[in-house]
Amino acid sequence: MSTNTGGLSVDTEPLGGLAYVGIIAAVISAVIHLRLGVGFIQSPLGISFILAGLGFLGAVGLVLVNYRRRTVYAVGIPFTAVQIGIWYYVNFAAGGKAFPADIGTIGAIDKVAQLVLIVVLIALLR
Repeated sequence: MSTNTGGLSVDTEPLGGLAYVGIIAAVISAVIHLRLGVGFIQSPLGISFILAGLGFLGAVGLVLVNYRRRTVYAVGIPFTAVQIGIWYYVNFAAGGKAFPADIGTIGAIDKVAQLVLIVVLIALLR
């Protein structure tokens, strides 16, 4: 099925259920990053959260319009994995929090969504 809206075509037919799981995971992470980023937008960390959220949403858009999906999947794996690594470093390795006791609900939801996204992206590349 293709939806044409004045030159922009959204092609969702070739997407399977697994791709939609990835889209949902990416949107969850995007919303969390955007929400947190707006909360401290004056700092460089807040801006990085907003950019990460926009990156997830941009990737979802590229997948939906069928623009180089395999490339988006391949780039999405390190993009997401690096965020998990930075999150761990900032909060636990260099910060004063204890892992896993101080993860928090939002952090847990985001990291589970990101882990699901990585697994889905790997599966979609196979």
